Amino acid sequence: MKLAILSDLHGNSLATEAVLAAIEAESPDAIYCLGDLVGYGPRPNETIALIRDRTISTIVGNYDDGVGFDRDDCGCAYKDEGERDRGQQSLMWTRSVTTDENKAYLRTLPFDLRFAAACRRVRLVHGSPRKINEYLFEDRDERSLERIAQSAEADVLVFGHTHRPWHRVIAGVDMINAGSVGKPKDGDPRACWTLISVEPGQPISVEFRRVEYDIATMVAEIRGIDDLPNEFARAIETG
Repeated sequence: MKLAILSDLHGNSLATEAVLAAIEAESPDAIYCLGDLVGYGPRPNETIALIRDRTISTIVGNYDDGVGFDRDDCGCAYKDEGERDRGQQSLMWTRSVTTDENKAYLRTLPFDLRFAAACRRVRLVHGSPRKINEYLFEDRDERSLERIAQSAEADVLVFGHTHRPWHRVIAGVDMINAGSVGKPKDGDPRACWTLISVEPGQPISVEFRRVEYDIATMVAEIRGIDDLPNEFARAIETG
């Protein structure tokens, strides 16, 4: 069974289009989105439409929650004051341009998805099984990751939020960060998606696929919007 996972699209419709084309060429058994369709990028409505029109099963990200419910905080849990300010600036702009219909859609997205694949319990979340905005980095304290794995009620736990892909087996659980479609943070600016292959009695296969797209156009659009910081343009240029 092949599962295609995409996460953290962040209003980058060109990256999303390129990833969806790559996924559809792979003909997976199922496609799932781990949320954060909006935020940072200049095309929130177009990005939402790409997911809605395909009826892709999607969970809520912290930015989806912030925009859908018109909250005053993006839930990014930034420690750096400059990043926090830019995140808030992005939230307010995205709230102002996202349609009421799309906000209503964002409000319907569930916290997690659980299903069975080849006799394995799979759980999809945005940040962690505990919180929508918890960052699960690969170099997190091993004991902390073990506690999360043991309490996940899953054999395969897939998440996003950090924009950095990784896969480790911890306490018998395959923990997989699916990376980011619209705003990678691992030094590779190409859009990232994840292909998980599951067979009974075999270790799962995890492939992080990278897709080129028209970064220059998205950069120009961000720089053309006064209420979006230029730092977001540099971020997608450099990954």
